[in-house]
Amino acid sequence: MKQSIRYFAIPTLVGLVAGLAVVFVQPNVRSLLSSERSINEPHASSSPQAGRRDVVSYADAIGMATPAVVNIYTKKTVFKKQVPLLNDPFFRQFFGSEAYPQKKSTQSSLGSGVIVSEQGYILTNYHVIEGADDIVVMLQDGRNSIARLIGADIESDLAVLKIDLNGLTTIKLARQHQVDVGDVVFAIGNPFGVGQTVTMGIISATGRAGLGLNKFENFIQTDAAINPGNSGGALINANGALIGINTAIFSRSGGSQGIGFAIPSDYARDILVALVNEGHVTRGWLGIDAREVLINQTNHKGLAPQNCILIEKVQHNSPAYKAGLVPGDIIVSLNGHYIKTAAMPSTKLPSQNRANALILA
Repeated sequence: MKQSIRYFAIPTLVGLVAGLAVVFVQPNVRSLLSSERSINEPHASSSPQAGRRDVVSYADAIGMATPAVVNIYTKKTVFKKQVPLLNDPFFRQFFGSEAYPQKKSTQSSLGSGVIVSEQGYILTNYHVIEGADDIVVMLQDGRNSIARLIGADIESDLAVLKIDLNGLTTIKLARQHQVDVGDVVFAIGNPFGVGQTVTMGIISATGRAGLGLNKFENFIQTDAAINPGNSGGALINANGALIGINTAIFSRSGGSQGIGFAIPSDYARDILVALVNEGHVTRGWLGIDAREVLINQTNHKGLAPQNCILIEKVQHNSPAYKAGLVPGDIIVSLNGHYIKTAAMPSTKLPSQNRANALILA
């Protein structure tokens, strides 16, 4: 028995001595072991913020933007006839609608908005406040205020509200040239009325048009989750700057499916200035019908292949007509910028797709 113990103990002792010698003699090995332990084992930190340095976080950017994003609650009065048959003119001529008073009810809805001025101007979607009798804005700090409508532009689905409160936090607006596909973005709003919520994604595309939502379209597409109640809220970049106003989603279920659309902040800024200063939006008019083609499809072999606009019709006495443009002319660039798409307002998705899938958030 003693011989067997000695047989196993001696090799074990030799191995332990050799291992200790390697650790203490070779500083590189000792350092490596220490590094592995620090990676695999959690360690205590004297400061609550010290542990965050190793974590990718956008808390600073979101913290800059969220105080400027508000919840919007609206109420409007709706009148409905108590007898559905009175909607038919045939029955009304016999009974008359006066004998059947209309039923009065109140409809409530919710949405989001963005404070863009210390004077209390708020950008939101027109469809958020459309027909509202009362508009209440609730701030992140718990304050609320009755808002008044300064102006609306139905063709772009944008509206400007104003509240009279002091100490407002505003959001910084980014320029559209600072927006690129692949940029990290965050959607901030009040989905389903649960309270202010932040979702994350990337920019999936820019310049989206032909969706049939607005007359004038130039959407930013993102996969950040946008749901009902997010309309009018902020789409911000990783620096906390506003790049768009969340407007709609493409969904067959009613919820987010990773295809959301926002109106670019550059465009929204122009609408804001026009509504505040003039009370309405004035747009330029060219007066042409055109379609997108490639130059190598137009028998202009001396130019490199690229997108351009082929004029098919010029309206009489329009600015284009007075400038001398005629059908068959080709527009390669505008103000030094090459044309990428015709983006004609009449271009829309097939009706069945548009009716079932495009939802105003």
